[in-house]
Amino acid sequence: MIAKKVHLDEKEMPRAWYNIVPDMPNMPEPPLNPGTGQPIGPEDLAPIFPMGLIEQEVSQERWIPIPEEILNIYRLWRPSPLYRAYHLEEVLGTPARIYYKYEGVSPAGSHKPNTSIAQAYYNKQEGVKRLATETGAGQWGSALALACQFFGLECTVYMVKVSYHQKPYRRSMMQVWGSEVIPSPSDRTNAGRSILEKDPDTPGSLGIAISEAVEDAATRDDTKYSLGSVLNHVLLHQTIVGLEVKEQLKKVGDKPTVLIGSCGGGSNFAGLVFPYMPEKAAGENIRFLAVEPTSCPTLTKGSYAYDFGDTAQMTPIMPMYTLGHDFVPPGIHAGGLRYHGASPLVSVLHRDGIVEAVAYTQNPVFEAAVTFAKSEGIVPAPESAHAVKAVIDEADRCKEEGKEDVIVFNLSGHGHFDMGAYDAYFAGDLEDYTYPEEKIADSLKNLPKVK
Repeated sequence: MIAKKVHLDEKEMPRAWYNIVPDMPNMPEPPLNPGTGQPIGPEDLAPIFPMGLIEQEVSQERWIPIPEEILNIYRLWRPSPLYRAYHLEEVLGTPARIYYKYEGVSPAGSHKPNTSIAQAYYNKQEGVKRLATETGAGQWGSALALACQFFGLECTVYMVKVSYHQKPYRRSMMQVWGSEVIPSPSDRTNAGRSILEKDPDTPGSLGIAISEAVEDAATRDDTKYSLGSVLNHVLLHQTIVGLEVKEQLKKVGDKPTVLIGSCGGGSNFAGLVFPYMPEKAAGENIRFLAVEPTSCPTLTKGSYAYDFGDTAQMTPIMPMYTLGHDFVPPGIHAGGLRYHGASPLVSVLHRDGIVEAVAYTQNPVFEAAVTFAKSEGIVPAPESAHAVKAVIDEADRCKEEGKEDVIVFNLSGHGHFDMGAYDAYFAGDLEDYTYPEEKIADSLKNLPKVK
């Protein structure tokens, strides 16, 4: 049997985002001002974010209404489909029931427009003319380029250099939507020039690109900064994914026992699992599983500590699982997962044992992606392929144990611009890289000293 779509009518689309903060068993420690070391307030964030997003970042309200202007754009692709993966289940011979939420139907091809549309809207509301951001694999950059085009904003994207060259068509997509795309590190900023002076051949990192984008925004009166993951308001916007999943599963009378998402900064993962926090807190049997690469093992090998979100130490100091702000991961093809830190909200849930984490090397991930594509027809992005690998492992566990778990994962983007990575896999050119423990320890030596 082929995959079966679970329909959700446009009128059933959620009208509010879910804020997990009121339902958190424990909150993360407060972010700190990088200059004073004191807890930050709204005035510290105002130079780079609009007040509408700052209010969401610190909100204690469980539900945040979605403005109609945002809903009107969401309707281009939302509600996104939920599929029962019958053919994959058959191929694996598992008693588990497998569902996947497919976010690759958005114009940008990923889940990222769920927050880029919202961020562009709130910036436009406050008279901002231009947004600066960073991107790894290019999914976030293309999503923000799309959003800025909808709202008439200029957009400059600092794209991690290795991805700039690995994924030229992501760059082309951003340019089609009118954005300027700059390989990072660049000579456009003090942060970029400093990195290039130390290492002219650096592949770049998200931490470096963030430094460049923040510096860009902080030095221009017409510009704000936009971030595609990690922060509370970004994860908030992504909860429309899990809220739709809840309604779709109700239609077929199923409830998840395992929720899986790939995890770099945390927005893809959180968007699926956070809406299920009330059920888990109430004692329902449900697992949250975050998946990352062994070459950037933030949750599985990092430390829970205060750290900067960027390499140049310009961002607030946040409590999170981190590999160190000057960590530069190797150029694996899952560019969206090459970030040294994880969301403070995801991090504290992992610290408290509520979120599990697992890491994989590249070749098993692409093997899983090919198995999925052959059975379900969709070619996953390398980031999503990490979740696919975990799904297959969980399905195999169910087969061994004779359990009929309901496994749901977020297929957060398609791999149409990542075929070079698949070519490398078929040619046997992918390296199964596990980041050395001693290098992680060296990077963690440079964490900021916090009282």
